[in-house]
Amino acid sequence: MPAETTLLIQMLFLLLGIGAFAGVLAGLLGVGGGIVLVPAFFYTFRALGYGGPQLMQICLATSLATIIVTSVRSVLSHNRKGAVDWEILRGWAPGIAVGAILGVLVAANLRSVTLQFVFGVLGLVIGAYLGLGRADWRLGQAMPGGIVRRVLSTVMGFMSVLMGIGGGSFGVPVMSLYNTPIHRAVATAAGFGVLIAVPSVIGFLFLEIDPAYRPPFTVGAVNLVAFGIVIAMTLLTAPLGVKIAHAMDPKPLKRVFAVFLTLVALNMLRKALGW
Repeated sequence: MPAETTLLIQMLFLLLGIGAFAGVLAGLLGVGGGIVLVPAFFYTFRALGYGGPQLMQICLATSLATIIVTSVRSVLSHNRKGAVDWEILRGWAPGIAVGAILGVLVAANLRSVTLQFVFGVLGLVIGAYLGLGRADWRLGQAMPGGIVRRVLSTVMGFMSVLMGIGGGSFGVPVMSLYNTPIHRAVATAAGFGVLIAVPSVIGFLFLEIDPAYRPPFTVGAVNLVAFGIVIAMTLLTAPLGVKIAHAMDPKPLKRVFAVFLTLVALNMLRKALGW
């Protein structure tokens, strides 16, 4: 059997499991799959022999490509239930899109090890919020406008691209802190995901990756094999996560996931620091 065929078969089985896990988590906890996909892609490609200084760019770009599909599907589903706050989405869209474009420009020029460090630090922040955050914490009674909105939306788009994630991990906490009901925050954050992923993926498609470190079927920095398999699996397994969420209290599971995410982030930091 040709070496490339063997490699594709190995990728297939690894990515089937990753996609299934990410889909269940997205449906169960309302946490975007990107927070799981980026480290999963990183370890998978490394295990298959693809390292190099641009590995994290491939992981970020491929994760963001999957988010285009899952976020569009999610926002349409939430909109049918009238849960999307289009006023927030319209007001925050320009800043998020600008932040996403800036994120691509910065990520394209950073070494993989630097992006690992960024993912690790921001992953610890998100893990701490998931594990220790309280529903009654507030920064204000309504979503901010003016300069505060412009700064927050741009930073949100920028940091999301540097982590390869959609709108949920930063958008839901920000909206909750400004007194937006959680169901409305989750629904609207799905729209943030589209605004983050579309411009950033377009940018990543034009990024040149050294052929020596490029997995098969990679266009720009987006690996089409990983993209296709993960999308297929997340669409299948996300409804399962939703069913489990309705059958049990997700709060203890969020605490467990916070510990899991913290460990993943710490391991990313360990590798970035060469320990």
